[in-house]
Amino acid sequence: MSILSEDLIRATLSRIRYPGFSRDIVSFGLLKSIQLNGNDVSVSLQITSPEASIPPAIQANVEAALRALPGIGNVTVKIDIVTPAVPQAPAPKGPTPIAGVKHVIVVGSGKGGVGKSTVAANLALALSKTGAKVGLCDCDIYGPSVALMFGSRERPMATEDDRIIPIEAAGIKLMSMGFVLEDTSPAVLRGPMVTRTTQQFLRQVEWENLDYLILDLPPGTGDIQLTVVQTVTLSGAVVVTTPQEVALIDVRKAVAMFHKVNVPILGIVENMSYFLCPGDGVRYNIFGTGGGTREAERLGVPLLGEIPIDIATREAGDRGTPIVHFDPKNPISQQFIAIAERLRSTLPLL
Repeated sequence: MSILSEDLIRATLSRIRYPGFSRDIVSFGLLKSIQLNGNDVSVSLQITSPEASIPPAIQANVEAALRALPGIGNVTVKIDIVTPAVPQAPAPKGPTPIAGVKHVIVVGSGKGGVGKSTVAANLALALSKTGAKVGLCDCDIYGPSVALMFGSRERPMATEDDRIIPIEAAGIKLMSMGFVLEDTSPAVLRGPMVTRTTQQFLRQVEWENLDYLILDLPPGTGDIQLTVVQTVTLSGAVVVTTPQEVALIDVRKAVAMFHKVNVPILGIVENMSYFLCPGDGVRYNIFGTGGGTREAERLGVPLLGEIPIDIATREAGDRGTPIVHFDPKNPISQQFIAIAERLRSTLPLL
């Protein structure tokens, strides 16, 4: 009697990873059918990818894996390649809410390197410390950092109706491209695919029963930012900057984008505001002083907080336990919790 079975074939295929990703081709939904005729096996796959190198790579891996099975006969691998359609710009319907979420807050910045993701992660945790149910979505598809900052290598699962189940860590729900990609694999995506991936993270993830969903935007005002602000009903934006003028110039561009689509600015967080020397407690204004305050006054919005450069905060993020979670009594953590309480008073829960 043949040892081959459909379950064995499926299990074998589930060990084959989609190129560049940690998930296998079965969990990605590529496998459409398995046919056994004695010891001969035929499998059908359907692949949707703009990259011409993906289908032959998967076919070679599938054939090699199946031919390695004991007692295997002829192996046939059929691949139906579906070219992803470039979304045509439909008539704009305007922003709509995310199901199951009361308030969506974007955390943005005009430029990179200002510690925006550190602020977003700790702000999400701080809101959770106030008793709210919170989620954090890493919308930086090309440079995701949330998986690293929360120290999780867990891979998201999907429901039977293709809804993505978010990762849960430190009491909040998380989604990031970093949970899908291998550590060293880049996200090689063109504009339409980036837009589609962003929409999947926002609309196909089970963000149920959340009081606040924090969206960690990439720096700048590109495709991802426009997708978010034009399609999602946002409660407001928190803008992160550093004190120096070069950062504030880019902040103004981000604020202008939010104003253009009528997203209220909830306030500014000045990160890397100063450095307190551990040895003598002397304050050093490495990047200047007062930039966030002046910009907040110019815009007529609150300065939510001035977060200093802090070694413990950096170390906590690097080891996957953001400071608010690792040490809630730390003065930096208390600053984030104060910011969270201020946001809760601005965006109360009904």
